[in-house]
Amino acid sequence: MDLSTFDFRTGKMLMNKMNKNRQRMRYDCSNQAKGKPDLNTALPVRQTASIFKQPVTKITNHPSNKVKSDPQKAVDQPRQLFWEKKLSGLNAFDIAEELVKTMDLPKGLQGVGPGCTDETLLSAIASALHTSTMPITGQLSAAVEKNPGVWLNTSQPLCKAFMVTDEDIRKQEELVQQVRKRLEEALMADMLAHVEEIARDGEAPSEKEGGEEEGDEEEEEEEQDHDQEMENV
Repeated sequence: MDLSTFDFRTGKMLMNKMNKNRQRMRYDCSNQAKGKPDLNTALPVRQTASIFKQPVTKITNHPSNKVKSDPQKAVDQPRQLFWEKKLSGLNAFDIAEELVKTMDLPKGLQGVGPGCTDETLLSAIASALHTSTMPITGQLSAAVEKNPGVWLNTSQPLCKAFMVTDEDIRKQEELVQQVRKRLEEALMADMLAHVEEIARDGEAPSEKEGGEEEGDEEEEEEEQDHDQEMENV
């Protein structure tokens, strides 16, 4: 029993305190009802005087409420400015743990931007060729040399705009032919060495078999001589 409103001196209940407690309880109950989260995921039901529940139709393809989505925007992630500098200092080593010499870039490829070296430019171009589907043209804007932090195109490597000529294509074809020729010579030398090794392995067992046959013939001759001596005796 709640005796917070009872006056022990007079032996009576204080009505004004009882009314205040009732109002406070009503206020607390109303706040609890309002703050309760609605976790029901079912579709709302039309509140009508009908005894049957009528579901609400959910419209998602209204012509004035179209959601535009760009799939390319979700695939391509933003790149940091001058991210190619992270590739500097990375070197390639062969199976013998020796440093592989980097290739020399053509004279037409010139770096742009602060601290852009030939090694960084080479790594940036190789990364763009393997990760990007766009043509590699370099920085087409002339203002990028004045302020690269503002006019830099992050989808292109840190090099000036260049153009591939027929002479460049011819030189590259000659270089590819030379590399293929060296590869062919190396494969032929390896194949001949492998054939010679197989031939040496085949001759060794035959010599061993020949020595065993000669030993068997000598043993047979010794047995025949021994038998003949026994007959004479």
